[in-house]
Amino acid sequence: MSVIWVCGVDEAGRGPLAGAVVAGAVVLDPENPITGLKDSKKLSAARREFLFEQIQLKAKAWGIGEASPIEIDQINILQATMLAMRRAIEDLTTRLGGWPDKALIDGNRCPELPISAEAIVKGDTKEPAISAASILAKVTRDRQMMALHDLHPQYGFAQHMGYPTQAHFAALKEFGACDQHRRSFSPVRHVLGLHSR
Repeated sequence: MSVIWVCGVDEAGRGPLAGAVVAGAVVLDPENPITGLKDSKKLSAARREFLFEQIQLKAKAWGIGEASPIEIDQINILQATMLAMRRAIEDLTTRLGGWPDKALIDGNRCPELPISAEAIVKGDTKEPAISAASILAKVTRDRQMMALHDLHPQYGFAQHMGYPTQAHFAALKEFGACDQHRRSFSPVRHVLGLHSR
């Protein structure tokens, strides 16, 4: 009987006004368990960083995918999220040596895949592999936003990670949008003086 590999998939960054949407995909190794996996939002930044390293060391396979702000603007955030998830699973296949048998997707929709997929609402609190994927996605995206903060310190990305906070709105009003802002999102569009067609 061959082993069935199930991968958990989750994303980070659907709600922000700037930056990519990032997805993680993880196949856990039952013979090399990782303790302390839970929804990334319920972990401290230091704990997420620690588990990020553990997942990359101990998981059977893992992958990360993203969709850029330009892609988000072109195809909308939902489709961009699905694209990032598919890219994360494709990245994982390079380490697994093929497609996993099944994907468990956090949320209520699945990307189009050549394998069986199941959407699980609040999956990051129910399935350890999805929890692991949420940690990969969140840490990767947070690191990207810290790097963006170095490039564009006036927006305060290191504090709000691109989410719509009062400080972010104030910076947008003062400085306009940078190349990492999602122009299809209404607060950014408003600042740019664009009106939806």
